[in-house]
Amino acid sequence: MQDVRVTDWTELNHALFENTWNQAIRCFRSDFVYRGMGDAAADLRTGLMKLGGNIREVEFHILRNFKKYARQDAVREQSEWNWLAVAQHHGVPTRLLDWSYSPYVALHFATEGLDEYDRDGIIWCVNYVAVHKLLPDPLREVLSQERCNAFTVEMVERAAGSLVALERLSKEDFAVFLEPPSLDERIVNQFSIFAMMSSPLARLDEWLVKEHGDLLRRIIIPAQLKWEARDKLDQANITERVLFPGLDGLARWLMRHYTPRI
Repeated sequence: MQDVRVTDWTELNHALFENTWNQAIRCFRSDFVYRGMGDAAADLRTGLMKLGGNIREVEFHILRNFKKYARQDAVREQSEWNWLAVAQHHGVPTRLLDWSYSPYVALHFATEGLDEYDRDGIIWCVNYVAVHKLLPDPLREVLSQERCNAFTVEMVERAAGSLVALERLSKEDFAVFLEPPSLDERIVNQFSIFAMMSSPLARLDEWLVKEHGDLLRRIIIPAQLKWEARDKLDQANITERVLFPGLDGLARWLMRHYTPRI
């Protein structure tokens, strides 16, 4: 695992786009996905893990009740993966973690919380293409057939029809990066992708650090750099108003944008 502590905006941009040149197609096409957090000390526990208790049992009941009480047109197809993606999107605690293909979207989430400006922020960068080379054969075969690097819900369904079936593909833990359906503008504008472990008990950060540290970089954003980064993201129109389209996102942007700098 590589930790990079930047000191200024130039170094930050260099770190965000490092190793993104693809010589085969002569374009900048990153193999990384990004997750920004306002506190560098935070880990990658899922919402499900934060609930505590018997995680397997809790996950089963949460998803069952979400399907029971949600409108039946909430998903396009009645697959467990569609229901799981919709649940995560609406704030239900699941085994999924939110990531983005965009380093600037990740930087937004690392700098949006003004109550965390007294501490360093962090951007987790994971080589998801290399992670997928570690998948069980049925999942790798689907990626190969589709000639792509990440899964859709339909693609995961072809290899494993349920969470239980996914875990049974291997005795060893593995990670899957899954593009959610384009449920609304928020998912599209945030360039969203979900990460999930094959077991609800496994933590992505622990799995990476202990076994696959070469696939992980962490960019540490000093607290004193957050204001500059935030101002420049606002100038670039990477804001709550864009990433959360609608009145709620507009309200969030106005609240933060007009809070005096202390």
